[in-house]
Amino acid sequence: MRKIPVSLMVIIAIGLAVSGGRAISSQDKYTVKVPGGLAFSEFKGYEGWQVVAISYSDKAVAVILANPVMIDAYRAGVPGNGNPFPDGSKIAKIHWMPKKSETAPTPTTVSGTLLNAHFMEKDSKRFADSGGWGWAAFEYDAASDTFRPRTAAEQPPQANDAKCGFGCHTIVKARDYVFTEYGKR
Repeated sequence: MRKIPVSLMVIIAIGLAVSGGRAISSQDKYTVKVPGGLAFSEFKGYEGWQVVAISYSDKAVAVILANPVMIDAYRAGVPGNGNPFPDGSKIAKIHWMPKKSETAPTPTTVSGTLLNAHFMEKDSKRFADSGGWGWAAFEYDAASDTFRPRTAAEQPPQANDAKCGFGCHTIVKARDYVFTEYGKR
């Protein structure tokens, strides 16, 4: 039987540790929770939800996604018809740094580095004191490939509870606290 040199075993062990660490950190997002608020895991599968709209500023490119419950409500005319979104509605807003496309034939802005993920969930019993909605904002760290709850020290500041978006969203109370329009298709 042939023996494997110790140095080769060390190199293999380091390689496995590094790749294992990357695998663990890429799974980390579903273990993150806003203290006293929503967990990232409550939005599992958001990557496959339907697009509601996009937004763009000089600071971020964003896509707004909604789960099937919320999409059905939008299609039924909510919130423009005066009805609220039903419990179980969920929406995600994912932000990236804007960058110029390296391949498009004309100047085109596309998504660059991932910045954060913001979520809203409608549960009129659980979030009765914040218009029936719970909010969560998670900042992304590219170096570690992990998310963490946003804090009051950031701009705009976010409290670490499910009401972190309530103050900002009260200006659209008549729209059931939702800013995003569902564009004609």
